Amino acid sequence: MSTETTQPGRIVASGTDQADAAFGGKHHLPSWIGYLLFWACVSYTVFHLMVLNVYPIETWAFRIIHVAGGLVLGYALLVASASPARIKPVRSNLEYLPMVVAGIPALYALGAIGYAFLLRHGMGVMNPPPWLFKTFSQALLVSVILAIVASWVARKRRRALDWYYLALILGSISVCGYLLFNLNAIQFRAGVMPTQPDYLTALAGVLLILELTRRVAGMALVVIAGVFIAYSFTGPYLPGFLQHSGYKFDRFFTYIYTDNGILGPTTAVSSTYIVLFITFAAFLQASKVGDYFVNFAFALAGRARGGPAKVAVFASGLMGMINGTSAGNVVATGSLTIPLMKRVGYRRRSAAAIEAAASSGGQIMPPIMGAGAFIMAEITGIPYTDLIVAALIPAVLYFASVYFMVDFEAKRVGLQGLPAHELPVVSQLLKKAYLFLPVVILIVALFMGYSVIRAGTTALVSAIVVSWLTNHRLGPRGTVNALEAAAKMSIQLIAVCACAGIIVGVIGLTGVGLRFSSLLLGLAEASQLLAMFFAMVIAILLGMGMPTTAAYAVAAAVVAPGLIQMGITPLVAHFFVFYYAVMSAITPPVALAAYAGAAVAGSDPMRTSVAAFKIGLAAFIVPFMFFYSPSLLMVGEWTVVGRTMVTALIGVYLLAAAVQGYYFGIIAKPLRLVLLVGAVAMISGAFVTDMVGMTIAVALFVWQRKIAAGAKGDPAPQS
Repeated sequence: MSTETTQPGRIVASGTDQADAAFGGKHHLPSWIGYLLFWACVSYTVFHLMVLNVYPIETWAFRIIHVAGGLVLGYALLVASASPARIKPVRSNLEYLPMVVAGIPALYALGAIGYAFLLRHGMGVMNPPPWLFKTFSQALLVSVILAIVASWVARKRRRALDWYYLALILGSISVCGYLLFNLNAIQFRAGVMPTQPDYLTALAGVLLILELTRRVAGMALVVIAGVFIAYSFTGPYLPGFLQHSGYKFDRFFTYIYTDNGILGPTTAVSSTYIVLFITFAAFLQASKVGDYFVNFAFALAGRARGGPAKVAVFASGLMGMINGTSAGNVVATGSLTIPLMKRVGYRRRSAAAIEAAASSGGQIMPPIMGAGAFIMAEITGIPYTDLIVAALIPAVLYFASVYFMVDFEAKRVGLQGLPAHELPVVSQLLKKAYLFLPVVILIVALFMGYSVIRAGTTALVSAIVVSWLTNHRLGPRGTVNALEAAAKMSIQLIAVCACAGIIVGVIGLTGVGLRFSSLLLGLAEASQLLAMFFAMVIAILLGMGMPTTAAYAVAAAVVAPGLIQMGITPLVAHFFVFYYAVMSAITPPVALAAYAGAAVAGSDPMRTSVAAFKIGLAAFIVPFMFFYSPSLLMVGEWTVVGRTMVTALIGVYLLAAAVQGYYFGIIAKPLRLVLLVGAVAMISGAFVTDMVGMTIAVALFVWQRKIAAGAKGDPAPQS
């Protein structure tokens, strides 16, 4: 994505498509394979929309197809994204030997499952001979292992034919076919009385998920999943509260590939809400409504001090709540806002940090919250509309804090905004305010009592209708292009949700979550604040290097039960965990969103992550705010809610001033510490501490005015 000014008063985002960027660029395939992949992506998205709205199918079957389709498309897109410059010609026939060794078992496995379906549906033989599935599962596992190992060995020596990806595609189809063929039996015997084919097929499926996650989301989540898998078998040898009796391989892997693990809550969310709202985001992008959001933000804030930074706060928050990934949103909107921030005087590091903090904040912004609210609703059983109402004030506090941070830095450094002639005209944009209708319709439909799926589908259709009022109307071609982009944008989240399901399954199987709960209860007896701090650290550590959706799913399974046992309400406990899981994206040393911003800005990644942490500091304090003052989650009397919100806003204002060293003028370091004390006092929510905070704020205001007066008239020396 690159910045482009097409004419005065209109700033748009253009260039590399976000979906293509997720897989390394444009496709380099023969035309017929490219068309096949294009229509496979379109069909995958249409399948989900049809099942969700028109023709529902059995839950397990839907999730199995959802995961398998994601694996097939993921591996196919990895082949398609290969750069021609990196592909070397095949120089020797011996290079085909590994392909033959792994390819023949892969083809046999696919043929065996096809033959089983033929026997059942073509010849009326309900159960094929036992040897068929026995040899099928052995061939499947051999081909998957050989293909994965070959992909590691060949990662720096790409050849004209990435045969190992083809073997992994065939393996994904075979796993899906076996699970669907034996669905009723597996629902009964998995994890209890598994057969050898059940075990080997489930093991192959887990390996396929881990490998795709490694390729599209990095090693962090795979390593964590590997640690949890190892924990399932090493429990008898571990000390203290980590010890358990251990599990056999066949029972473990068949248990994991059920609705207790991979097919459980995380995949339930990815197969419904995530795919639906990523499709919604794809239609907004295709119809250029997303560009309108960015232009509107530029029109409102572009001329202000440090205008592009304030635009980043608004635009990145708005787009981040829809597209569901902090790092992805940094790359998408940051490629527009970061160069403009640098242009008006922000340092590279500051520009990248502001974008990272704003994009991460999009994950906590209702009504969509980057799909996190959907997982929370699935886990807690709390109605979705209640969750987005509860999330409103904390989100306002966070974005207000980031805005204050940006404004104070602009004041301190003396930055200006963009010239008026380079910005969109507000009056012209207001004439197109109807482009906000898809988001407005989504919110109204939710509060009218529509289900999330129905409301999301209605908003999606409205995005198509609204596009007909613009120069970018979505006809048949534009619609199928958006459907294809939705599938490609979904792959990463589908992979990480399936991988997170492995971790959630291990936590449920071994009971380690309950052991952590006991540990938190023990700490709470000494100090509840210490227990909350420990929960915060665990949630951040579990989320480091992971997409926010998976980070919350894992942290919710490990930490939230312990908080609830401490007597904290499920709403507060899960929001507490959710905030820190999201903010792990800007927490050093592994801060994915900050690293993505550093790559765009050309700054040092570690220093950028530290700067992003400072800018997003309010998000690390807000959870303690609603822990001590649940009224910030809209719980209690409106008068109490209003008072707490006002004092909390003053608190985050003081916090931003203390961090940036600007409070009605440059403020000395000792006074910054005093201001920080006042900010924390205001944040706690109690009447006495609020008065302490207000006293400090007023006293320092008077002091700063006195300093300013002294600087003008010089009646007294400055302190």
